[in-house]
Amino acid sequence: MLAKATDDLRRYFGYDTFRKGQEEIIQLVLEGKDTAGIMPTGGGKSICYQIPAMVLPGITLVISPLISLMKDQVDALKQVGIPAAYINSSMSHGEIQQTMAEAREGEYKLLYIAPERLESFSFLEELKELPVPLVAIDEAHCISQWGHDFRPSYLRIQSMIGQLEGNPTILALTATATPEVRKDICESLDIPAENTVITGFARDNLAFKVLKGEDRSSFIAQYAEKNKTESGIIYAATRKDVDQLYERLQKKGVNAGRYHAGMSDRERSEQQERFLQDDVSVMVATNAFGMGINKSNVRYVIHYQLPKNMESYYQEAGRAGRDGLDSECLLLFSAQDVQIQRFLIEQQHLHAERQRQELLRLRQMVDYVHTEDCLQAAILHYFGESETVPCGRCSNCTDDRKSVDVTREAQMVLSCMIRMGERFGKTVIAQVLTGSNNKKVREMGFHELSTYGILKQQTTKDISEFIDFLTSNDYIGVTPGPYPVLNVTSRGKEVLRGNETVQRKERMQAAQVVQDDELFNHLRELRKQIAASENVPPFVIFSDQTLQDMCAKLPQTAEEFLTVKGVGAQKQERYGNVFIEAISRFCEEHPDRERKTMEVSTKKKPTQETDASHIVSYEMYKQGRSIQDIAKERELSPQTIENHLFRCINDGMEVNWEELLPSQYEPLIEQAIEAVGAEKLKPIKEQLPDEISYFMIKAYMVKKVNQ
Repeated sequence: MLAKATDDLRRYFGYDTFRKGQEEIIQLVLEGKDTAGIMPTGGGKSICYQIPAMVLPGITLVISPLISLMKDQVDALKQVGIPAAYINSSMSHGEIQQTMAEAREGEYKLLYIAPERLESFSFLEELKELPVPLVAIDEAHCISQWGHDFRPSYLRIQSMIGQLEGNPTILALTATATPEVRKDICESLDIPAENTVITGFARDNLAFKVLKGEDRSSFIAQYAEKNKTESGIIYAATRKDVDQLYERLQKKGVNAGRYHAGMSDRERSEQQERFLQDDVSVMVATNAFGMGINKSNVRYVIHYQLPKNMESYYQEAGRAGRDGLDSECLLLFSAQDVQIQRFLIEQQHLHAERQRQELLRLRQMVDYVHTEDCLQAAILHYFGESETVPCGRCSNCTDDRKSVDVTREAQMVLSCMIRMGERFGKTVIAQVLTGSNNKKVREMGFHELSTYGILKQQTTKDISEFIDFLTSNDYIGVTPGPYPVLNVTSRGKEVLRGNETVQRKERMQAAQVVQDDELFNHLRELRKQIAASENVPPFVIFSDQTLQDMCAKLPQTAEEFLTVKGVGAQKQERYGNVFIEAISRFCEEHPDRERKTMEVSTKKKPTQETDASHIVSYEMYKQGRSIQDIAKERELSPQTIENHLFRCINDGMEVNWEELLPSQYEPLIEQAIEAVGAEKLKPIKEQLPDEISYFMIKAYMVKKVNQ
């Protein structure tokens, strides 16, 4: 059965091998063993039940708490030729009945349902009529009362499974589970501990970064503007922060959307759809956004404030780079965030033990922010991995910024705070230090302090940022509440006494996550057009990783197109021709584009270039065959045959130049090159009559080199 599973992986999903842990989990499931799979976001959890669903008879039941994720996954499965459906609260009674009738007729291999459906006795009775060999439980951490996203409806799953015929196999999957939560999952679902497959929590394509003491809104505006063509998510704690960041990005010309509970259902739905369709590049949102967003091409996730615990942070940050491509996760920290999160926890009126647990998790999140060791290693350690090595990508591993001694400036700020009675926020403190003539400053008599105007060479904004830096490094404390007051901590007092120096690193610059590639951008636009016509998100057509592999391999035939990562038979048949045509046209205009060597399966007729392939084309050309005829017979593109002939010319072999390049066209091509240069073919072509082809232009250049 595992052999069929591997064949189905290639046929439907376009991959030759399973990712780490997938094959082990699938093997256990196909042997009928209840299994728990702990895999990082983007690690390919869904394959672990989608492939067995195609191998096993009957219909696989998938329990998922996320309506939007259900729709995305069903759309994606239909794209590759796998019959699937879902049932949730967005459907009418009639639609649900029709879907269940079709399921009984055997029209689906997978049926997604929300856990709340298990509360319906009549629905459970209908499930009993279905042949269910496998029940997959997504987001299985929701079953644990110690998980960060506990859902009471998950507790009914075990009872439901016990009522189904045939004792179906159970597969529980999650990305964020501490050892305590993993134990809870297995005990709740009667899964033997030895059937737990843990692939590790490392996301090798993610670069984690923590920024402290920065002007957060300015940094975000700069970062989003620099990466305006890439998809990103910015998480903020409050609706007010979301609205302010959204408006600032819009003014900067960034195509931003927003999402929070203060918006209507229709507005939130529209904004989410625009983000999925790549009509909005960056979404500014509270943490209510993203659960179930299966968008694979999110290149960065920024947290504007400190999250409440590591599980939430890793789940939210993990929405970046689900396609396996390099992406960034940035956390912007201010000490005030700790007080806000503590206040929110205390407002939940939890029982004593639960509140103690939540405050402990918050403390661990703060420890993460302040660690000087590898950030990814700190995350892995939290989730129970004892043996870790530095990732070499995070801000701690790669930070080569120079440090500047700012002890004197810190003493000025701290001294001013003490003279002001430690009763004010950073704005008033900054005004006093810069010598502001603000009415409040004068009424309070602060203009008479010895520290008044002591830093007048700097702006109020600069001083405010410096106060944030001192706060994030525990030199300044912040009181809780809506109007925070600053005070000098015991560590700050050591600075005033001269017992500790303060070092501040240079400001971190916003970086561009992905380097521009003209062909990739062209294929991305083509993908978007196709997605719009089919009313599905662009990443459902092809992932960014698949487009990047196309850019590397430059496939010219249907067989070569099948070697691209993520291209199965169904997608090759549906989209192969249009993408091959777009790539061929681009290559005509950019002849210097290098092509990665193809690795076509030995099960198929080989069509890749071998060392003698250009000789074969040349011999056929010498027999009087046209380039089009040679390409058709050899199942290669005309551009490949043209390149074969040019290679032969460079090797000293003879050709009929008048046949390849009529002599009357040579002066016209020469004039065009003199006018626009020889760097790119397209500007040259635009200067010439239509009957002069790209091939003739390239032939002219090759002839000149070989004269």
